Amino acid sequence: MENTNTYGANSTVHSTEGFVNSNAGTVENYNGGGLSAEMKTFYDKTLIELATPNLVHAQFGQKRSIPAHGGKTIEFRRMKPLAKNTNAITEGITPSGSKMTVVPLTATLNQYGDYIEQTDLIEMTSIDNTVIEATKLLADQAGRTLDTVIRDVLQTGTNVYYCPNDDEGYLTDVSSRAYLEPSSRLRVVDVFKAAAQLKALNVPTIDGKYVAIIHPHVAFDLMQQSGDAWIDIKKYADPDNILNGELGTLGGVRFVESSEAKINYGKPFSSTKKHISAQAYTNEGTGTVSAGCGTATPFQFTVKDEFSPDIVGRLVQVFKSSTNKASVHKITGVNVENKFIFLDSDCGTSNADSASLFAGEGGSLGCATYSTLFLGRDAYGIIDINGSGTIEHIVKQRGYGNDPLNQRSSIGWKAFMTAAILADEYILRVESSSSFADSISEGN
Repeated sequence: MENTNTYGANSTVHSTEGFVNSNAGTVENYNGGGLSAEMKTFYDKTLIELATPNLVHAQFGQKRSIPAHGGKTIEFRRMKPLAKNTNAITEGITPSGSKMTVVPLTATLNQYGDYIEQTDLIEMTSIDNTVIEATKLLADQAGRTLDTVIRDVLQTGTNVYYCPNDDEGYLTDVSSRAYLEPSSRLRVVDVFKAAAQLKALNVPTIDGKYVAIIHPHVAFDLMQQSGDAWIDIKKYADPDNILNGELGTLGGVRFVESSEAKINYGKPFSSTKKHISAQAYTNEGTGTVSAGCGTATPFQFTVKDEFSPDIVGRLVQVFKSSTNKASVHKITGVNVENKFIFLDSDCGTSNADSASLFAGEGGSLGCATYSTLFLGRDAYGIIDINGSGTIEHIVKQRGYGNDPLNQRSSIGWKAFMTAAILADEYILRVESSSSFADSISEGN
């Protein structure tokens, strides 16, 4: 049976009681493998401290502790703004007043974790303290994992602004991600527009300013373009109040840099080409057809190039050179032998020879795009990473469980995390490309 012993705040280490000795066949107690309470506390604090720098997206959420014996759901709350009251007050008569409305939102807790197993030979022959080295690796992984869980929830917000395409100074508005080009970079005017949009909705600031989480590639372009308008953190009047990852300020927005800011990019469907050329297109109307990879809707492309069956379920961007337009669809099935690709909806093409199929997760012709999140106060809620029981550092010394020769030990982490958008209008997702877009080969 597994028992949990707590040593100090936020420092929970697992030990076991009553494991079976494989040699003697008897039930014996496990003493924690010889780790003192002080060492366990040290390792736990080390894990949390090393994970924290990666938790950029966790900084600005409304934080809640895990409720004791509260099941797998957690409740976040936000106060609904009061409507304006333009009724004049009558002398001597007390008005009816207003009531405070609490809007509850619930989210389901999920658990994440991983571990590293090592042998007695590694422990005895390694020059480094292997527990510390493993803890460093796991802390980095834990921080990036939990941060990504939060980030992906924030990406589901419905307020989005697409940076315009820039053709040598001639700007063209963009209506969807599929039309973003490498020239669609975040500019100073886009930052001011984003801040103005939040202000117009009376979105509350975070200590007097809005916050934007930005990828280093996008930050580079913006800083190069902003010139003297950019205020570096070195020029802050209060340098002690710098946010984790903060770069500087522009247009009343504090920019926080994260390599985990969302990149939208899809691997090409063909290993030899960035796109697949279409040979024919058939719209069979309603019903379904039998594909080599399951049952698919009858919107069928016959293509010229090779592709892998694992593209089923991915997005595809159908670009028609005759109209210079693109549409995004989902691949519902394939027949590799006959080079058929089935879509979930009609792409409306009448000239298949002019159609090319690109990965649909990114921008125009498959280029990489980036999301910069502009945030106001209490836009979302998360689990407090420093709360009791949220994250655990778990050390299993040699001799634990079914290890009769004391050959194996392990170091791991486990954490609860969830996130929920509390006020959708408090989040503005600004999508752009960057000067680094052509070098991107993976999304995140």
